[in-house]
Amino acid sequence: MVRRARKADRLLALTYPDAHCELDFDDPFQLLVVTVLSAQTTDRRVNAVRPVLFAAYPDPTAMAGAPRELLEEIIGPLGFFRAKTESLLKLSQALVERFDGEVPGRLDDLVTLPGVGRKTANVVLGNAFGVPGITVDTHFGRLVRRLGWTEETDPVKVEHAVGALFPKRDWTMLSHHLIWHGRRRCHAKKPACGACPLAKICPSYGEGPTDPIEAEKLVKTQGPA
Repeated sequence: MVRRARKADRLLALTYPDAHCELDFDDPFQLLVVTVLSAQTTDRRVNAVRPVLFAAYPDPTAMAGAPRELLEEIIGPLGFFRAKTESLLKLSQALVERFDGEVPGRLDDLVTLPGVGRKTANVVLGNAFGVPGITVDTHFGRLVRRLGWTEETDPVKVEHAVGALFPKRDWTMLSHHLIWHGRRRCHAKKPACGACPLAKICPSYGEGPTDPIEAEKLVKTQGPA
């Protein structure tokens, strides 16, 4: 299992040499906020509102004091804007009151913040602080089960099961490789099996079209709009 899993990651690294976090950010606070905003929407939509959002509220102190209606107006295009506004206000206030306006660099601290679970915390740790973390989003969970690495469905159990197969130093890039693969080829309903670099080692090969020409039509060159 370990050998097969690591081989799969090597193949994905060759397929997606530019894999990275597709949320734009300039600092840990921005990444924390845009990751919270990315729930139930796409990274591209979040990236579109990011410049306006942080021009108005560049740090936790500014965002904690933001008028609710103005914040709602900025993030309105993302959907669920009232709930997300509430999350950003509480999150920023907690950063100011408990962490002197700085984003903590420890998992145990991050998950105490309002609206921040292990997935969001690992995104921030891995991409803003260089601390290895596994991001179990819907793509990651789907792919590791298709690949036979685990049968777990609980995100925390998935994180621990998959983490045991890889050196800790590889966790962040492993997350990027699988998420990119899930967005571009290994789709939920119709995976592009005939255009998949993991075809020879995937136990789920055949769930999607195996004809190379048909499968290639399903391949996306970038994440969803």
